[in-house]
Amino acid sequence: MRLQFLDRDKEIGRLRRALAADEPAFVVLYGRRRCGKSTLLQQVARSQDVYFLADRREAPLQIRALAREIARQVADFNAVEYPSWEALLQTLNVRAEGDLCLILDEFPYLVQMAPELPSLLQNFIDRRERKFSLIICGSSQRMMQGLVLDASAPLYGRATEVLKIRPLEPGWIQDALQVEGVQAVEAYGVWGGVPRYWELAREFGSQEEGVKELVLDRDGLLNSEPERLLIDDLRSTTQAHSLLSLVANGCHRLSEVASRLGKPAGSLSRPLAHLIDMGYLRRELPWGESEKSTKRSLYKLDDPFLRLWYRYVQTNRSLLERDLVDAVYADMQRSFSAHVAAVWEDLARESAVRLEIAGKRWRPAQRWWGRGLNGKNMEIDLVALSLDGRSLLLGEVKWEQRTNVGEVIEKLKQGADNFPHIDDREVVLACWLRQSGGNYGEGESVFVPEDVIPVLR
Repeated sequence: MRLQFLDRDKEIGRLRRALAADEPAFVVLYGRRRCGKSTLLQQVARSQDVYFLADRREAPLQIRALAREIARQVADFNAVEYPSWEALLQTLNVRAEGDLCLILDEFPYLVQMAPELPSLLQNFIDRRERKFSLIICGSSQRMMQGLVLDASAPLYGRATEVLKIRPLEPGWIQDALQVEGVQAVEAYGVWGGVPRYWELAREFGSQEEGVKELVLDRDGLLNSEPERLLIDDLRSTTQAHSLLSLVANGCHRLSEVASRLGKPAGSLSRPLAHLIDMGYLRRELPWGESEKSTKRSLYKLDDPFLRLWYRYVQTNRSLLERDLVDAVYADMQRSFSAHVAAVWEDLARESAVRLEIAGKRWRPAQRWWGRGLNGKNMEIDLVALSLDGRSLLLGEVKWEQRTNVGEVIEKLKQGADNFPHIDDREVVLACWLRQSGGNYGEGESVFVPEDVIPVLR
């Protein structure tokens, strides 16, 4: 069952505005596989536009296939053979009528077979007599950035719009999988925000069935998903796999990762930065500290599905190859609550900027860890500054079956008394809980999944 088209209003608006301009547009879309780029393009494509999905065939076959697609809009366009991409583009420019747009999806495949194509497009785009708009799209983030965002690239600085298509925000999983509250958080903890994963998961009667069939089964569609993602963006995936695996399984400091790999920490800065650019990792800093001034950073996987895969699939490859899916799933269930708890913390911090808490709006929240006023190490799950800078939000995040709010608030008050960055600000306390219980004061805010998930869209 096809998933209904969700969100992307901002992207649709920018694409339509570019195509409606007086001058022909040149638009670039890129982003990781399965995030809905092709669906977005088909949503935006008008009746007069030409949409072409490239593949890995040789250039003459691709040219012939594109000519057939163009013939749907330009009569008899495929009646002749085009010896090169340049010949096809020149002919289309002569024969194009009206407000036509050529959409080349999976553009990197075309470039692999015809390396001269970006330079040809550069010359074509720079011509004043160009008559049609052009959209190029690709899942290879490395190649698309190299073609458009690198200052030495032929197409650098020529795009009307450059859109990076990211996973959908967590709140949309309610619409996709018809889940709410705790179930929505747990579903997001498995599938993340990738719409294609949601579409696949809808085919199963339960999350257990979906995880077993799609992820754990050696023939499942998502059983080797990280390999496919990394192959899109890396010449060699070995080091990236090693880094993601170590981080997913508890090595969060650069020194720990370097020690496990037996490499100097400095040699890992660039590959880690590349994984951050691709959206697979994030670098987490204590609240109030800048990237340039602190070395107290932690690396975390930024995608719930990848966390789950590296934690449960990669580490159990031998068992899964022997088809012991039920045994691996049973082991997964024993620590699944801890996995979801980490995802819930991320969702709580994301929600702080969307919620009005104690009558105030808040800047993006972060975790804080360090030495308190008493000289001992302490940690606060969520810290955020109000938009006016006069108040400080301190939050505790729990994923227990039932939490006593009064006890959590008391712990927060003790943390506030020991927190070294209060200054003269008003302190606001809040809890993000799986399910609340117990008594708490009038000025203390409590949020549960039913409050959080709907605002994250």
